[in-house]
Amino acid sequence: MSDYNKISIGFVGGGNMAQAIIRGLLSSGHSGSHITVMDPSAEQRDAIAAIDNSIKLSTDSAELARHCDLLVLAVKPQIMADVAEALGQQQRPAHQVIVSVAAGITLKSLCGWFGESASIVRVMPNQPALAGKGMSGLCATAAVDGLGRTAADYLMAATGEAAWFDDESLLDAVTAISGSGPAYFYLIMEIMQDVAHEFGFTTEVARMLSTQTALGAATVATRGDDDLATLRQQVTSPGGTTAAALTALEEAGIRDIFRKALIAARDRSVELGA
Repeated sequence: MSDYNKISIGFVGGGNMAQAIIRGLLSSGHSGSHITVMDPSAEQRDAIAAIDNSIKLSTDSAELARHCDLLVLAVKPQIMADVAEALGQQQRPAHQVIVSVAAGITLKSLCGWFGESASIVRVMPNQPALAGKGMSGLCATAAVDGLGRTAADYLMAATGEAAWFDDESLLDAVTAISGSGPAYFYLIMEIMQDVAHEFGFTTEVARMLSTQTALGAATVATRGDDDLATLRQQVTSPGGTTAAALTALEEAGIRDIFRKALIAARDRSVELGA
């Protein structure tokens, strides 16, 4: 699997996350002829074909699994057991790397279905992957070698940034921070939009003020030139409007509120995984 643009990638499940990864792969130069998607839904297969008609479509996951270098499990968590157990009994290439993007499905469970010696990578992606701006956390079994990790990196880089973790339990924290995280920012933007509307702006302008401000702040923050506290201070003049707003937020206990929220999300991820 040294020439990653030519590796055979099979997707079991053709939903939103699979489509996001596929779009990213195609944008990075991966040939659609080296991608196969299995989905029992004709509607989903049509959606995949609309992305690129050179992508192979299938209704046979066993046949797909027998021939691909990367096997991507992109099915809903509640049907993963049935799907993975059936695939685990099939003949598959010895070098094949299995990548699961199903939330809450642990490596222990996946190894139970595919065998302890299987090369398996568990991924926690997030919704912005749909726009190529995702943040994914990855964790692998000991059987995944350097080439396997690079292949998984190649796959998820198609949707944005990716980070590896040796401790799988940290994926529960990744879920709380980046998996659920977009919803926190949407809530803040929603609040800003609503208040802007109260101030007299049209809904369209209120949304633009909110979302473009968030996009701009995130873009500056991702440059990495200054830490986040410094960036905040650069916008905050003593006695100014920003200082008034931040003082109100601090007095309302925003730091403790967010800390409790993130801990609640992390703990719920642990519960669901169990």
